[in-house]
Amino acid sequence: MTTITPSEPAGTQETSSYVDWPAILAGGIVAAAISFVMLAFGSAIGLTMTDPFGREGVSLFWIAIAMAIWVIWVQVSALMIGGYLTGRMRRRNYDATEDESDIRDGFHGLLVWATAVVFAAILAFGGIGTVANSLGAAVGGAAQGAGAAAGQAISDESGPFQSSIDRLLRTATTTEGDAAATRDEVGRILIDGVTGEGVSEDDRAYLAQLVAARTDLDQAEAEARVDETIAQAQSVQDDVVAAAEQARTIGILGAFLTAASLAIGAAGAWFSAVTGGNHRDTHTVTPFFARRGSPLM
Repeated sequence: MTTITPSEPAGTQETSSYVDWPAILAGGIVAAAISFVMLAFGSAIGLTMTDPFGREGVSLFWIAIAMAIWVIWVQVSALMIGGYLTGRMRRRNYDATEDESDIRDGFHGLLVWATAVVFAAILAFGGIGTVANSLGAAVGGAAQGAGAAAGQAISDESGPFQSSIDRLLRTATTTEGDAAATRDEVGRILIDGVTGEGVSEDDRAYLAQLVAARTDLDQAEAEARVDETIAQAQSVQDDVVAAAEQARTIGILGAFLTAASLAIGAAGAWFSAVTGGNHRDTHTVTPFFARRGSPLM
């Protein structure tokens, strides 16, 4: 880089506001745009590393670590770029000392940070923040309780408990009777059992009687099938609870991560704005952005 000693412009000094909003908006828009693009890029990479059913792919722990590093790096870098741009473009008021000018540049960096945060909030509430909305929905579902989640699964004809009920009432011959009402009753017994204190002995005996009547199994075989089905249903319920707890944990970590990255970004925006203002005052030339053959190089 090449520096030139700054000189105070001739003529009447500026009497307008010290806040240069065009430079602030420019820096804020650039910071928000860079942050959005890079976070979308990181989300795409993260989706390629995971399996929706958890059978393969990188473990959630390492994905969370990578996500934390990526989010902090993107947020801080984007805000530092926006702060530097604003500091470099801000109109210098020559009615203050160099220290005072640095302070004004720093406050412009903080305004860039605030503007970028507002832009990001508008985009999120406008529907572009898909990831944040998805985490919020997951956390909201967890707050409703695992029992409600299991009940929704049972009420859905394609829910995870339906295959368990099918196995429970499986028979080689057609049995007359209201099969739909029987399935609903069995479903309610399973819901009350796996979301409460377990299936009672009376309910187990009743289910064994239903199975024996529907499948022509003897009492011992029917009871064994009932116990196996209850264990399978409990396993599904445990998975539902674990998924809800995981969503809640991710939501909490995401909130703390966002706050931490924004706090660090505020400091970065201040520092970069001051640096940009110093480069503006000293006419520092960056060769990459300068025209070839420029006399300042």
